[in-house]
Amino acid sequence: MLLDLRTIYFIVAVSCIVLSALQFAAYATGRFERWPLWWGASNLLVGIGSFLVALRNLVPYYISIDAGNVLTIVGYMLMFFAVRAFAGHPIDRHYSWLVIICGSMPVALFISDPAAISERLLYVSVICCLCDITIAREAAGILRREKLYSAALLLGLYVITAAIFAVRSLLAATGDIGGPDPFGGSVIHSWMAVSAVAFIMLRSMAMVLMAAERSRNQLIELAHHDPLTGTLNRGGLAQHVPLLAGQPVSLLIIDIDNFKQLNDRHGHAAGDEVLRLFSKVSKGIMRSCDLLARQGGDEFLAVLRNVDRDEAVEIANRIRLSFAAAVMQMPDLAIFPTLSIGVATRTDEGGDFERLVQKADEALYRSKREGRNRVEASGENQQAA
Repeated sequence: MLLDLRTIYFIVAVSCIVLSALQFAAYATGRFERWPLWWGASNLLVGIGSFLVALRNLVPYYISIDAGNVLTIVGYMLMFFAVRAFAGHPIDRHYSWLVIICGSMPVALFISDPAAISERLLYVSVICCLCDITIAREAAGILRREKLYSAALLLGLYVITAAIFAVRSLLAATGDIGGPDPFGGSVIHSWMAVSAVAFIMLRSMAMVLMAAERSRNQLIELAHHDPLTGTLNRGGLAQHVPLLAGQPVSLLIIDIDNFKQLNDRHGHAAGDEVLRLFSKVSKGIMRSCDLLARQGGDEFLAVLRNVDRDEAVEIANRIRLSFAAAVMQMPDLAIFPTLSIGVATRTDEGGDFERLVQKADEALYRSKREGRNRVEASGENQQAA
């Protein structure tokens, strides 16, 4: 079946312009960063460019072909900046404009012969293929860093369109598409244009899905983490506890000594800085598979996976001594907080998590009774080094 290529270009134009209006409206709500602005500008330029190309032989050549192809290439390049902005990467505007000018102007300046249809198709296809490859690379980075499953969808879509443009480039280079009449009887070219409409819609949907998934992940992150220290809160820790069933774990309950006196003497800003300092020191010593949670106020809970009691006591003492050294570096403190730590260990055979917390809590209060700034292990007094 032969499709009317001019009509398809009009459909692409209308689709892109409608999508750009929706993306500009999304940006105007203030709920998103700048990526919908870049994406909307991209679709707008691609839509206008496609519309002008569809007017070939109806308006002057420099409007339909020169301006149409330049706008299409510029719009396609802006897709890369939209995805890069979504990824949170900085965009150097001077460098961006240099790339856009160098990429778009040759199609008007050096391939200006009206009969050089295949040459223009080859150039535009190569540029679009390279853009799709770079966007696919950005999508892969988002998938790796943020674990957004919808980024895999975007990656797949851009890999497919890059392959389509690569095939289009080969066909244009061999003269199989282009011909004397670009709107003539090229079935392959027509079906490639039809696929462009579908992929334009799908890619926009993938970007919306990525934004929704990121917002959901951010809400979960806020719900499960303490905003001051970045550690887990009670709810966040509760989500991990079922995953610890049957595993040997050691539990540290950590209390910051003299924290109330610190707040009374130096103010809550100093207290907040001490809490953040403790979190930083502890995370630097603990492994990535371990858990650190703020139980409230100045009390924290650390879960060490597959660690026996002796090793847990050693880690607790490292946290205690490193925190004391870091606090000494804070300026203008008259009260230097220390750590009292209770340690309890569970083998893979027995004991639920609540019982483990109770045992570590008992060890913590024994540490406080014995003078603070100590580590005590459940079942055996273990004075800090």
